[in-house]
This record gives sequence, C-alpha cells and structure tokens, in this order.
Amino acid sequence: MNTLTIERAVAPSALRFDDFTYAYPAADVAALESLSIAVAAGEFVLVCGDSGSGKSTFLRAISGLVPHHFGGAASGSAEICGRDLRENSAGELAACCGTLLQDPETQVVMDSVRAEIAFPLENLGWERSAIAVAVEETAAALGIEALLARRTDELSGGELQRVALAAALASRPEVLVLDEPTSQLDPVAADELLATLARLNNDRGTTIILADHRLERVLDVADRVVMFEQGRVVIDAEPQRFLTEAASDLRRAHLLPPLAELFDRAGISPLPLNAKTARKHLHGITGRTAARDATEPGGEVVLDLRGVGHRYGDAAPVLSDVAFALHAGERAVLMGANGSGKSTLLRLAHGVQRLRKGTVDRAGEVALLLQNPNDYLIHERVADEAPPAALAQFGLDRFGGRDPRDLSGGERQRLALAIVMQSDPAVLLLDEPTRGMDQSRKHELSMLLRAIAARGTAVLVATHDAEFAASFAQRALLLGSGALLADGPAAEVLGGGWHFSTAVANLLPGSGALTPAEGAELL
Repeated sequence: MNTLTIERAVAPSALRFDDFTYAYPAADVAALESLSIAVAAGEFVLVCGDSGSGKSTFLRAISGLVPHHFGGAASGSAEICGRDLRENSAGELAACCGTLLQDPETQVVMDSVRAEIAFPLENLGWERSAIAVAVEETAAALGIEALLARRTDELSGGELQRVALAAALASRPEVLVLDEPTSQLDPVAADELLATLARLNNDRGTTIILADHRLERVLDVADRVVMFEQGRVVIDAEPQRFLTEAASDLRRAHLLPPLAELFDRAGISPLPLNAKTARKHLHGITGRTAARDATEPGGEVVLDLRGVGHRYGDAAPVLSDVAFALHAGERAVLMGANGSGKSTLLRLAHGVQRLRKGTVDRAGEVALLLQNPNDYLIHERVADEAPPAALAQFGLDRFGGRDPRDLSGGERQRLALAIVMQSDPAVLLLDEPTRGMDQSRKHELSMLLRAIAARGTAVLVATHDAEFAASFAQRALLLGSGALLADGPAAEVLGGGWHFSTAVANLLPGSGALTPAEGAELL
C-alpha cells in the first residue's frame, strides 16, 4: 500500500540582509550597521524605533532607493524577492516591491488621481484594459472612488497619502513597504487602511513591512516587531514579547502604546495588545475621576475668524461660516476627518491663501508650519537652515553637515519647526507637526509648545493624534462637513467621542482621564 507523505513547506524569504552596512553621503556614522535580517514571504512585520534609528533607511533599502537614489557607501549583501539589491535598480525592484514613503507629495507625479494610480502599471507594460480594472479595484479597496476624477494638487494630505498607497498597491506586489502610512490619516481612515493591509496579508499572502510610531494601531495585526536603535536591530520578537522587553528597559519604555503604558504605570500585567484585552483585565476595577484645570483663557484676542467660508472651483464648500477666536497664550488643537478643511482653515487664518468669504483679524505676526517639511528646506546643509541654538533645541545639531533631504521624516519635521520658530509670532499655526515623530520627540514638542504659549503666543495645532492633543491642549475644536461641530475644553471633546478621543478615555469612559499617566493615577 502506498503511503502519502506530506512535508511542511518552508516559506521562502521575501527579503534577506546579510551584514549590510550603509552610510549616507557626508554622514559621520552609518545609518545601518552590520544588519542581518530575513523576512519570510507572507509575514507582516512592524518596524519601530526612535526618529533617526534607521527605520526609514531600512525601508529605503528594501525598495532600492538606498543606495541607488541616495548614493552613499554600502557593503554586505541584500536580496529582495530573490533580486540582488546591488545589481537591480529601484525601478527593477518595483516589479515586486510596492513602496509608500513618509512624504506622499514627493511620490505623486501625475495631475489626476486616476492617472497617478495607473502610472506605475503603465511603466510595467500592463494592457490598457487590465490597468482600468486594477485602478477601479484598488480605489474601491481603499475607499477613494470619489477621488478618481480629482486633481492631485487639490487633495488634502490624508487624501494624497491614500492615493500614493493606491499607486503602490495597484500592481499587487509581492512585498509592500510602508513608512508611516497612517501619519496623515484620521482615525477612521487609519483603521480602514490597516484592515485593508490585514486582508492583503491574510488573503493574498502579501508580505508587509510597515514602520509606524503609533504602534497601537498595528500590534494587533503584526506577526513580528523589529526595533531599531542606531542602525542596529535590538529587538526582534512577536508583539506580546516585544511589549514585555520594551517595558523592562527604561530607555525603551516610551515606545509603549498608550494602553500598555497605562498598565505598566499602574503595575498591572500582562501588558495589553489591544483595548479588548485591556478591558478584560480591568473588569471589576474602579477608579476615581480625574480633576483637570478648567482655566479659561484670559489674554487678548490675537486671532479672530468670523463667517469664514471657502470652496475650490465648482466643488462643494470646504468651509462654511466658521467662527472662533484665539487668545494670547492659548493652547488649542484643530481636529477632524481627512478633507474636513483643517489645512484650508489654517492657510486662511495665516493669509497665505486668499480669503473669499468672512473676515480674519490678526493682532500681530502669524507663523505657519504646513504639512510638508520639504517646503521649508532650501539649503544643501542642515547647518545653513537654522542657527546652531535652534538646531540644538530640536536635537539636530549633530546633523549640521548633512543634506536636509537625507534626514528621516521626523528629523526633517523638526528642522522645519526650528526654521519656523525663529521668529516671535503672536500666533503659531502648525499642520500635523508630529508627522514622523517618535514619542520622545512628541513629548518634547508638547513641552516646547507649552513654553511658547506661556510666553504669550497663541498656538493652534491641526492634528489627528488624539494622544498628542491631550498632552498639549487646553481647548479642542472639531471640524466636520465644513463647520465647527465642537469647540470646548480638551477633556470634554477628546474624552466623550468615539473616533476623536484618546485610547485611555475610551477605556475609562467618564473618568476624565485622557493620558496614560492620568489613567494610572486613577487606577
């Protein structure tokens, strides 16, 4: 009788790096140092670490941008989908590897959304009919069908990010590399994106390598977490063990997601991967109600908007009859879904965009930092962009000889902040300033903005990051359908919602706690 023998198949490697070292041109130290790592086909890998730790360089190497586009010196070996990195250009690797970088505006090259998604397929030689089908299917998967007829230069940052992702996904690559893909997305869009990635990984076996500072969004779907420090891998573990290892080292505890940080501070174990697990372990535990400072702003009005409205061309109005005032020294956040008009409102408030309806009164200089930090970088050396004291304040003094465009996304964002904050404005407006920043840098930014406000400058930050908003703001404004839906104390707006609230507020409803520190004190 014949016996059937079944052998377990070993998944091939989607990528493999062996003793790979890379340094950017004019850099004093290597961005990647003796890197040896393999990722099996079909794995979902979350890459984390502080800004400048090597995450973005690792992803650039997978896509071939390092060393082919950025130059510099590389040694060791690397293979992506069986192709040698040194012998295949970024264009050749694109046949198997789709890439979404931190700055989608630098990737978008076509005038219309439909043409942008079709462009990489045309480069790969697809038939016209196949391209048409792929564009429609990809747009539907990402929920951007309504954007297909839009011009790319009219999109919000979050919309542009989803379009760039669609262009990377359309060819159905074997490997998908994403650098901070949710950094400009509202909470709903971020959840939808990660659900799409999970389906691609589960149903199609797509290998996904994703770097993100908001670990709580990804831990639940990742197979593995790879943490970088100074160009080296220091933790490579499944998600639960990663939390344990990170919490055990004070130098890395700041990387913990909000609910894991809450448990760590409160001395509760095990650390939760998600809200469902956290809620299960907190069952029966009750706490007090947080007391918060309800001080009303008492300074003079420095920015006053009345009846502000705006529309682009013949499209529906982006803003309709928006009115609010900012007082000297006030700290406020502006939140809302992608396309709700946050960026438009900041540009109108500053004056860089022409006001067509309503009035804006300004009591002094208004400074504005837009979403794309590259718009502020005009020199070839970091040292020429801002004075030494400003660079040191943002932890950039060691990069003086580097080209600003070689910095990581978080480093470029901090450099743009250093440039903008050299003046002493009456009002400071920031559009998604935490994009690409690690938790330590977010905390530093929060403290810096608090100090600026304490000197009398009103600060208004447009952000999707509820945790950052809770750490910084006294007041929260929520935009929706072109109008202000809410305007009140941050504890009320960020603690009573569904999507635009913090993880701690969702876990401990009605407590008034927004941050892990506040929640741990109550527990």
